[in-house]
Amino acid sequence: MGSPKCEIIIYDGFDDMDAFGVLEALHWASYSVQVKSVRKQDVITTSAGLKIIPAGTFNLNTCPDVLIVPGGGWRLGDQRNATEIVGAELEVEKGELPELLRQFHRHAKESGGVLASVCTGSLILGRTNLLKGRPATTNRQAINQLQEMGAKLMDVRVADDGDIITASGITASLDLGLWLIQRFSGVDAAIAISQQLEFEMRGPIWHR
Repeated sequence: MGSPKCEIIIYDGFDDMDAFGVLEALHWASYSVQVKSVRKQDVITTSAGLKIIPAGTFNLNTCPDVLIVPGGGWRLGDQRNATEIVGAELEVEKGELPELLRQFHRHAKESGGVLASVCTGSLILGRTNLLKGRPATTNRQAINQLQEMGAKLMDVRVADDGDIITASGITASLDLGLWLIQRFSGVDAAIAISQQLEFEMRGPIWHR
């Protein structure tokens, strides 16, 4: 595969850095990357209050090679008993996003595509039952929840299990972007983009 077609699926309350870190790296690598909404929505509001106009609605009939799921707004630690559900957790409760991800993953397994997540985006994948028994990572505050969902916790920045890749806490969005560049375009390309971004991939990276 040459440069992959990438999409980031966004929703109200997604974490800004989760999405824009990986987007920046992929953009510098001249990959095709767009942000798509879960459902038809003219404007999406990030967790920081920014208003984003998506490039359309995610469509399973025109699947990207790589679909990236940011986290944001999940009840963690002392907040787990809070009654208000927002962001990623709210999207899971609505049900539409988990079903889209299940369908995309079935397609990805047949086509060689990749489903990736950043930070608590892995909890979205976990709630769709896609991480049971599989190596995965997440935000340090979400480790217990990820394990409760049946994932095999990896203490790494990025865990690449082939058709599913998970990245740890917020800034690991950049590490995910650079790892995707390395996976699809090689080490030299990833190093070149790393230098342009003035960001050194932290690691460790786990992959099969």
